[in-house]
Amino acid sequence: MIRAAIALFFATLAVPAHAIDIQEVTSPGGIKAWLVQDDTIPFVAVEFDFKGGASLDAPGKRGAINLMTGLLEEGAGDRDSVAFAQAVEDLGAQFSFDVGDDSLSVGMRALSENRDEAAALLAEALTQPRFDDAAVERVRAQVASIIRSEATDPQAIAAKEMSRQAWGDHPYATSINGTLESVAALTRPDLVAAKNRVLARDRVVVGAAGDISPEDLGLLLDKVLGGLPEQGTAPLPEPAQLQLTGGVTVIDWDSPQTVVSFAGPGLPIDDPDYFAAYVANHILGGGGFSSRLMEEIREKRGLTYGVGTSLATGIYGQTWQGGMAGSNATTGQAVDLIRAEWDRMAQGVTDKELADAKTYLTGEYPLRFDGNGKIAGILAGMQLIGFPIDYVNTRNAKVEAVTAEDVKRVAARLLDADKLRFVLVGRPEGIAATDGAEVEAVN
Repeated sequence: MIRAAIALFFATLAVPAHAIDIQEVTSPGGIKAWLVQDDTIPFVAVEFDFKGGASLDAPGKRGAINLMTGLLEEGAGDRDSVAFAQAVEDLGAQFSFDVGDDSLSVGMRALSENRDEAAALLAEALTQPRFDDAAVERVRAQVASIIRSEATDPQAIAAKEMSRQAWGDHPYATSINGTLESVAALTRPDLVAAKNRVLARDRVVVGAAGDISPEDLGLLLDKVLGGLPEQGTAPLPEPAQLQLTGGVTVIDWDSPQTVVSFAGPGLPIDDPDYFAAYVANHILGGGGFSSRLMEEIREKRGLTYGVGTSLATGIYGQTWQGGMAGSNATTGQAVDLIRAEWDRMAQGVTDKELADAKTYLTGEYPLRFDGNGKIAGILAGMQLIGFPIDYVNTRNAKVEAVTAEDVKRVAARLLDADKLRFVLVGRPEGIAATDGAEVEAVN
């Protein structure tokens, strides 16, 4: 898969049976947040998302923001990594630090009685990370291990090659982990510079849920974020221009199976056709065993254990993508079927397909909106991608409003098999250039 961080947000966003009351809070220091207040449990969750994420790596320093993020919990202020972990444990708190192409996410979970102490500790992690030599080398080794592992993982190989072809010189084109060479060369000053590129008040969005009043949340925001610089030292990334062309790339890999990755043009979340595409994707390949691709490729012919598609709606670039794995001997047949179903969507969908998709997409969501941690993440994610504050209460109506004509229109606009790029990792059979696709070998 190419860039699915934002798409995963939709997989976890839920709409409860009753309306959710989201309050906009502004701290005394001017920091804004969205809050769902719930006093039934003495617990609060806060999510801080910093725009840009690993896409803000400096030229020649790929992997710096990822490595820096992994070190934020490895000591801060006067506490080394062990003392910091012990302080978090003593408070019964939980911190999380994660980074992707579009954002760097920091999560805090704490009991109400300890939230102020937890906030102070988190502030130290964000403003006074130690970057001790021993911690840097330990986390650097962990990243290097991941990079080596991905080099022997056919799915990771396919994803990296698809990203390279899709995004040219944009950060999306390369792994946030960097390379063995780029990570090995990173110094402590590089990590400090990476922190200053992304951790700043001008690019943070905040979601909070649980036992906290708007007034207390405002004070907490200033405590956690007040010590950060007003502005990051790097501008946010420019939009990426999709450079995929139709055709087939074959990467030779000694295996009885071929990993198949495929992608074509997608659309941004603010596109008027987005929800039509969202429903269309469920019917095509996003709906598990109810999808057309699963029916044609697995159920009727047994060519794979599973095939699926998704809308990869990154903030700076989008694709409509999918993947599967199957026997080398039948990969050519499977690719032909994917192409055929890709084009067939433009002929329209049945009333039953449309009704079933809507039922699932609206009915499954309430089951996901559980827990303050998830709610806080949802609220931050909504702001990150520019949704209005009432989105969780209007989202299902947008799905219900999609018509068969809408699905047909967006399929005709975006689903063209001639523009579909396949990356095959394995030794596939039945793949030839007779259909106009270009066959390439990457060693």
